[in-house]
Amino acid sequence: MKLDVDGKYYNIVIEKKAGNRNTYIRVKKDLTIQVTTNMFTSNRAIEKLIEDNYSKIVKMIDAQEVKNSNNEDGFFYLGKKYDIIYCEWCDISFGEDKVFLNKNLDIDKWYKEQAKVLFQEHFDKVYNRFSRRIPYPELKIRKMKSRWGVCNIRTKVITLNLELIKRDTKYLDYVCAHEMSHLIYGDHSSRFWDLVGENIPDYKKYRKEMKDF
Repeated sequence: MKLDVDGKYYNIVIEKKAGNRNTYIRVKKDLTIQVTTNMFTSNRAIEKLIEDNYSKIVKMIDAQEVKNSNNEDGFFYLGKKYDIIYCEWCDISFGEDKVFLNKNLDIDKWYKEQAKVLFQEHFDKVYNRFSRRIPYPELKIRKMKSRWGVCNIRTKVITLNLELIKRDTKYLDYVCAHEMSHLIYGDHSSRFWDLVGENIPDYKKYRKEMKDF
């Protein structure tokens, strides 16, 4: 199924789940239109829903395209966006709103070098202030596509997404506290979220904001 918007076609993916009571439409980062609904909802009903909400979906597509453009153009570091100017006289140098980059610089390697120091500092800060006694976890860093952090409860290893180096450090602190909370509660129960809230009172706000990244 596809949606025609002024001659441009967007894929529509339908996901039917038994536990869903309502039907939701969202536009993903790749501009796929995802419809999540109950397993008993007919395709005809979905087609009508899309027809009735055509103008809203077009606005959602436009908003996602703007978001994609903002995220992909420029250089992001610690929550700030810099315009890129390529040069040969240095590897990397920051101005007020510009970054001078050597085209041969391995950006991911540079990010990881910064993250090793910064992530460890924030990891230790969150651990030392954590509201419960937990074993000190091992910290690992790697690039991940779909998760900001992972906690292996058995090995006591917490892995943080390298992409956090591009965001404000408040999100890094939240992810650290989130994963540390899993060493007390391995699920996402209300008790787990209460524990996250003990350590990061604004976690709901941060979670919502991070969905837009």
